[in-house]
Amino acid sequence: MATLDDTRPFIPVNLAILTVSDTRTLETDRSGQILVDLATSAGHHVIARSIVTDDRAQIVARLERWVADSEVDVVIATGGTGITGRDVTPEAFHSVYDKEIPGFGELFRWLSYSKIGTSTIQSRATAGLAGGTYLFALPGSTGACKDAWNDILQWQLDNRYQPCNFVSLMPRLRER
Repeated sequence: MATLDDTRPFIPVNLAILTVSDTRTLETDRSGQILVDLATSAGHHVIARSIVTDDRAQIVARLERWVADSEVDVVIATGGTGITGRDVTPEAFHSVYDKEIPGFGELFRWLSYSKIGTSTIQSRATAGLAGGTYLFALPGSTGACKDAWNDILQWQLDNRYQPCNFVSLMPRLRER
């Protein structure tokens, strides 16, 4: 049974939040702001935030910059994970990954099914590792961002979560 070990001190991680959208600005980016609010209220540090258009090269360039930044532990992106012509976030992420974390997308869709039914099949949420940095791509809806954070990320980004979590693996992510 999964538990939170309150005897361990909380270790905050440094996050970068990326919004992929042709129309959003920092003032109108509700999904990105929700991720910022949820992460900071959990005790983490949002050290970077950016908006790029639905352009694979722009997404890849931003991801590569943050992966190369030793201060960024985790990148969470919102938007561009659907199936329309402009939705290229998963392709961009896959081209940057060293390793994919397939269970993230599977679990996200499984959890979403209870809330939005078969519409969850249209999500191509994905996660992976690149250069020792965790990368998560979420749908652009505020509901999807809340669900991914509340049902998966808040636990996996908390070093006190047992039996295992992503934070406890961070010191070993760059091993070869």
